[in-house]
Amino acid sequence: MLKKLMGFVKEEEGVTMVEYGLILALVAIVAIAAWGFLGESIRDKVTTAGEKVAEAGD
Repeated sequence: MLKKLMGFVKEEEGVTMVEYGLILALVAIVAIAAWGFLGESIRDKVTTAGEKVAEAGD
């Protein structure tokens, strides 16, 4: 009985690692998608701010 219980615990640890791996993959996909959507917007805002600073210096 104890061997079956220990086997179940070890099996659960493997499942937990798979779940963590799937969560990590999902977070990575969301981060990459956010970078793709927000990256261009942030770049445009930084460019605009840089142009305004350059104009103020003239």
